Amino acid sequence: MSDTVAVRYVLRALAEPGLLPRLLQPFAKRDLVPDRVAAQREGEELRVELAMEAMPAEMVHLVAGNLGQVVGVVSLQTLRRNEVRAAA
Repeated sequence: MSDTVAVRYVLRALAEPGLLPRLLQPFAKRDLVPDRVAAQREGEELRVELAMEAMPAEMVHLVAGNLGQVVGVVSLQTLRRNEVRAAA
């Protein structure tokens, strides 16, 4: 049984073809599916939010590291909800 945590990744990236699939790759390679994905173009950039309500706590920093290395990402914030739950 591992602890899970609610997490949101909020990032700004250059609006380029292929960006969104590259942002989903860190989740897919860990067999994770985000609960929420939102993207909005703001000029030459995209504001993207990827969220999970119950991500394994040990994967939060791994996914953040991968997202920060995606070509085109300008800034990244990782927001965790304080409460940690045990996975069923």
